[in-house]
Amino acid sequence: QVQLVESGGGSVQAGGSLRLSCVTSGTMERFFHMAWFRQSPGKPRQMIARIWTNDIVIYADSVKGRFTISRQMSRDSIHLQMNDLKPEDSGVYFCNAVREESPQYPWGPGTQVTVSS
Repeated sequence: QVQLVESGGGSVQAGGSLRLSCVTSGTMERFFHMAWFRQSPGKPRQMIARIWTNDIVIYADSVKGRFTISRQMSRDSIHLQMNDLKPEDSGVYFCNAVREESPQYPWGPGTQVTVSS
């Protein structure tokens, strides 16, 4: 049973930074990519950053140039460095393995990010 646990969220002012972490446990298929998702109030959960097994990274336009996804060498955790945060970045952030953009495992609790103007 794969478990995902996100951490690192908090409340910051616009322009601030946060670093999110996602720790995975259990046996995960190694060919899955990893991704960060964001769910803002009243909006569907959206993939905002993805890192492939060969470390190619892809970002949603809304976060490109401000967010950086990375993974630990052991590949059991990923991170999301978020800089120049904006109020519209507020929401609950989740990580998951993805295959063809579809999440593969049960969602973790997520971590709340609140950005005030």
